[in-house]
Amino acid sequence: MQISLPNRKTLAKMDKVNANELLQAQAHVWNHIFNFINSMSLKCAVDLGIADIIQNHGKPMTVTELVAALPTLHPTKACNIYRLMRILVHSGFFAQQKISHGVQEDGYVLTDASLFLLKDHPFSLAPLVQVLLDPTLIKPWDFLGAWFENNDPTPFVTAHGKTFWDNDFCDPKLVDPLNKGMASDSRLVIAALIDSYKGTFEGLNSLVDVGGNTGTVGKAIADAFPHLECTVFDRPQVVAGLQDSGNLKYVGGNMFEEVPAADAVLLKWVLHDWNDDDCLKILKQCKVAVSGGKEGGKVIIVDIVLKKNEKVSDEALNLMETQLLFDMAAMVALGGKQREEEEWAKLFSSTGFSNYTITPILGMRSVIEVYP
Repeated sequence: MQISLPNRKTLAKMDKVNANELLQAQAHVWNHIFNFINSMSLKCAVDLGIADIIQNHGKPMTVTELVAALPTLHPTKACNIYRLMRILVHSGFFAQQKISHGVQEDGYVLTDASLFLLKDHPFSLAPLVQVLLDPTLIKPWDFLGAWFENNDPTPFVTAHGKTFWDNDFCDPKLVDPLNKGMASDSRLVIAALIDSYKGTFEGLNSLVDVGGNTGTVGKAIADAFPHLECTVFDRPQVVAGLQDSGNLKYVGGNMFEEVPAADAVLLKWVLHDWNDDDCLKILKQCKVAVSGGKEGGKVIIVDIVLKKNEKVSDEALNLMETQLLFDMAAMVALGGKQREEEEWAKLFSSTGFSNYTITPILGMRSVIEVYP
């Protein structure tokens, strides 16, 4: 194979730049080329149940003990487990501690991040790791470039010939873990909201959780505020068979056509799934639902508010990256988007709301209270 060397102009340009800086820049490109390996290594850890095995071991676990505890591991692959664990430690999903069995060895332990990989943990994201990294949802990314050149609504449609919403109802391997994962996320978010921002629910007698799925959020609110009549509102096929109890009831319907009347409407991570035109339709129905009640009605939105690029702390920068990744994911799979405050404000004014407040108390997400 013939390799062409840089021309003089290129070499002259390189002379002006520190060679180490170029090599660092090249490494940056390599890291992004291979970033998918972090995701797939994480999925492998979930598929093998590594976090649960270490948790059940009850103490730091050597690689030998881990290999012995993996029931489906093929003997020829045992020698590669340490390589998988090495990148997972580097990524912060596990850590190592020195232990002594006559000789000193490294043992694997859980980190805060790996708690979210435990399958029975109430805040587990393990189901979402599996569904969001399923080939059905990975394939559209291969069509992102083609999508920019065609008239399809999403790369998902380009890849599969139908929308995500058409697909998930006929594919339990997607919708079941998606529901479980979203329920886990809801437990963490609503626990933080109730603990830190109870004022959200003060003065309310009724609340509708729009797109509330099987009722994880609605039940938590109903239990925390027994005086509050809570309604979980979702598609009929989602709430079919779910039983009302106490101050919690389930109602099926279409949020684009009507939302049950209440003092407050809750939209947790709903609007980012939809484009602006669809969001306007949803918000108009929400405004009708809360405008008929007593003074003080409102729409409570739990969603991402993107910040413009600015100098921030490393922690804030990390959250910003997460927000931007979610924005791309919404675009590729659903045709939705994450929004900056100006974009949220435009939606609210276009649907006739008079005012709003934003409280950034939920990590990458905020609580937005919108008033008729």
